[in-house]
Amino acid sequence: MTLHIYQAHLLHYISEDDLAKRTAAELSDTRIPDFLVNLTVDKDTTLLPVVAGVRVYPEYIADGALVIDDETGLVINYGSREAMLANYVLTATNDSQEPVQIHDHRHKLIMPGFIDTHVHYPQIDMIAAYGEQLLDWLNNYTFVTEANFGDPKIAHDTAQFFLNQLLANGTTSAMVFATSHPLSAEAFFAESHRLNTRMITGNVLMDQNAPEPLCVPAEQSIRDTQNIIDNWHERGRQHVAITPRFAITSSPTQLRLAGELYASHDSVYLQTHLAENRDEVAFVQELYPNHKGYLDVYDDMGLLGRRTTLAHGIYLETPEYERLRATGTQISHCPTSNLFLGSGLFDLPKTLSYTGVSIATDVGAGTSLSMLTTLSEAYKVQQLQSNQLSAHQGLYQITLGNAQSLLLDDKIGNFMPSKEADFVVIDMKATALLERRMAQTKTLEEQLFVLIMLGDDRVIEQTIIAGQSRYRKSAV
Repeated sequence: MTLHIYQAHLLHYISEDDLAKRTAAELSDTRIPDFLVNLTVDKDTTLLPVVAGVRVYPEYIADGALVIDDETGLVINYGSREAMLANYVLTATNDSQEPVQIHDHRHKLIMPGFIDTHVHYPQIDMIAAYGEQLLDWLNNYTFVTEANFGDPKIAHDTAQFFLNQLLANGTTSAMVFATSHPLSAEAFFAESHRLNTRMITGNVLMDQNAPEPLCVPAEQSIRDTQNIIDNWHERGRQHVAITPRFAITSSPTQLRLAGELYASHDSVYLQTHLAENRDEVAFVQELYPNHKGYLDVYDDMGLLGRRTTLAHGIYLETPEYERLRATGTQISHCPTSNLFLGSGLFDLPKTLSYTGVSIATDVGAGTSLSMLTTLSEAYKVQQLQSNQLSAHQGLYQITLGNAQSLLLDDKIGNFMPSKEADFVVIDMKATALLERRMAQTKTLEEQLFVLIMLGDDRVIEQTIIAGQSRYRKSAV
């Protein structure tokens, strides 16, 4: 075992419970001199929580250090650089002291790895397909592309490329759609398992209103999902999600069977789409005329719950918001996709007042795998509605907030000791424009806002997965 100490500016977000644990640990650690104990939590910054009633604060340590155990892949500690060096390097008094490797990133920013809660890996090959709204876009581009994933080589090569692209963008975990081919999910899990990334995916359930090669009979599709659960759920860092594409492409029988499968597993996820586009909402009403609305279809089929993430949720009525709150069902906001397809403007503060909201890229309707670019578009979507999205709110949401939404915040999302060491090294001056603009900033909040507006994959210098470097930016 080797301890790795990453010296850098540290930024993460912690809950009030985390803060209490952190304070007690620092004050009781006699190995750290009192003058080095320096809690740097900003309690004056107000964040809208993803989990109702949980207070969350930013913590920024300008001269910080993160201590990692490379054998377990877990965070050992974090704090001021002086304190961490005093504790883990300078106090070594005997040969049994674990070896320490120091990584000097003192001019860089380290944050927890970004988390994407809604993205389609097979659609990476048709990202930026021109000129359609949702339903035509699916028929003309998406289904054509996804039909190729019956080929195991295409599935494997695409999964490999996609995961490497996530890492290059600083994304360390994601909730992902495969295709209706079971091997598309198998290929994704195999590559994710090799990289040791914490990922969620599942075979897409479709049995109507889609090309015949992509439709799988209801009973068979559920058997396929059960097999994937048996093979992959909670194997290493992998999780399975039951994945109906949406109400239009699943028959009532398939949706009901999906709900029954969901109810039979305590820890399996469920993901689908909801109320993204007005024509989509109208079509669902035609297909299910006896239901009160789009969400009621899913509710009736047993698809709602705390482990359910519904992408989009733009066109909802008050009773639907209330039902989301009652069931704990989560919404994933996909701003670049909503703008690209002309779907509409998502009201983030309103939805957060009812239930948890995560933020996601939704590639390939989304136009970038960068969560920073996604936040830039999320800011603009809120501006168009006279809502605010601060830099801290956005960065909280794509780290700890998205982990909270996915019920993974006991494992990932911040630097609390014993959490998994998934993090990114960010170069705040990666481009000439960023460097020039950063020179004009006066506060941390301003710097972070500039990072969101002007940053993308070019700012990601290194991505660490469970203590192991999985991506390093080329020096060329």
